Amino acid sequence: MPAPAPLAMPAQMFDVAPAPDAPGGGARLTGRALALRLFVVGVTAALTAYGVREMYLTVAVGTVTYLQWALIALFSLNFSWIAFAFGASIVGFFVALRRVPPPPRPASLATRTAIAMPIYNEAPARVFGAVAAMREEVEATGLGAAFDWFWLSDTTDPDVFVAEEAAFLKLRAALGPDARLFYRHRPKNARRKAGNLEDFVSRHGAAYDHLLVLDADSLMSGAAIVALAGAMEADPKLGILQSPPLIVNRNTLFARVQQFAARVTGPVVAGGLAAWSGDDGNYWGHNAIIRMRAFAAHCGLPDLPGGPPFGGLVMSHDFVEAALIRRAGYAVRMAPATLGGSYEESPPTPLDLAQRDRRWAQGNLQHARVIGARGFALASRQHFATGIFGYVASPFWLLQLLLGMALALQSRFVRPEYFASDFALFPTWPRFDAARALSLFEVTMAVLLAPKLFGLLAALADAPTRRGCGGALALIGSTLVEIVASALLAPMMMLVQTGSVAGILLGRDAGWSAQ
Repeated sequence: MPAPAPLAMPAQMFDVAPAPDAPGGGARLTGRALALRLFVVGVTAALTAYGVREMYLTVAVGTVTYLQWALIALFSLNFSWIAFAFGASIVGFFVALRRVPPPPRPASLATRTAIAMPIYNEAPARVFGAVAAMREEVEATGLGAAFDWFWLSDTTDPDVFVAEEAAFLKLRAALGPDARLFYRHRPKNARRKAGNLEDFVSRHGAAYDHLLVLDADSLMSGAAIVALAGAMEADPKLGILQSPPLIVNRNTLFARVQQFAARVTGPVVAGGLAAWSGDDGNYWGHNAIIRMRAFAAHCGLPDLPGGPPFGGLVMSHDFVEAALIRRAGYAVRMAPATLGGSYEESPPTPLDLAQRDRRWAQGNLQHARVIGARGFALASRQHFATGIFGYVASPFWLLQLLLGMALALQSRFVRPEYFASDFALFPTWPRFDAARALSLFEVTMAVLLAPKLFGLLAALADAPTRRGCGGALALIGSTLVEIVASALLAPMMMLVQTGSVAGILLGRDAGWSAQ
């Protein structure tokens, strides 16, 4: 490791908001971002009002029963979720068509950036090969002197960390002592990934202006890396700049479907999020560059009161760090999809996805403890709320299905009470307007599938993407296959996530394991 350059990273408080210290008055809500937020909220509210009205009229043919009221309530929650995604995807569609230019590649860099890859029981060939490839591309830009490269190992398997050290020594010997490659192994992975980065910042952070965080499965092009560093150098009030990574290197059918969806629909989703978030964006924990001193001063994470799963270590630390640095006045932005050159890998099977998803579910539900912290921007709270609802939507959906089945069974097998205590010409009985129900189903499916259609249209309009997917016909066919595969996967993930949420509410800790 290089010589120590300590930088204090104190734990922050959620019940006290510090005074913002970003230069130039800090980040501001622009008129464009405000208008887009109002548009997304307006579309969500209008669609939800329409859907709830139609659902009420569907069941209001007769007297509305308690079960039908419960069905309306659950439908309202679930429909508002897809309505919000629909509104944001409209914005993202026009962003994708307009193709916002990426940050320019700088001719020179006056700042220094540490590029850190935290690793935990990973395959050494993968992580050392990836960093070597990225470094080679950065060196080819002529700006390599502005970057130092770090493997921050929390590996607990002795065979693996011995292999890590051997790979590091071999690579450093091949590239020479001036290659600016460094390796550190912690014997205990205290506080997991967040603690790994805090340890690095507190020991060496003062030597660097920026910190570019990678995951063990990350890849970034040299052009993307230097463009991110240049954007940070050009705007001193920018705290975090998140690149939108694409999924690569997958070969199972399940993972190829995910990879295709991320490539075609992902730019629309990411573009909409970036546009309405503005300077109040989010951070996904990797493939992002961070202003070092702002991060150290404002993003130290305290342990939450109590034990896991809702207390203790903050698991999904990235959302919280984005909210904390934004609270200090620094902007958190997403780079446009046209930046390119940012990649990650995805779980190869549904079981691998379920394992990772269980940990994410715990981290997102834990955000209910911090969503009300003092000084957070409204958009930061929205990011927390979206993450939480992304998991509780599954049990809500399951309950809605169970209620629908209960109502169907009731109308089929339970005899009506013809002689109720109150005078009535007809028995109280759950009845439905079948034609209106079918119409509402069609609208719901259209709203649900619209982001995929927008992604397809944007991909067809983009010649490199269209050619890369085999042409227009292959792109359309692949989209249809992805829709069918997603429809088959959705109820599986609903049950997996419902089980995860139930386990978390029962107090079961997900732990932390390597991918």
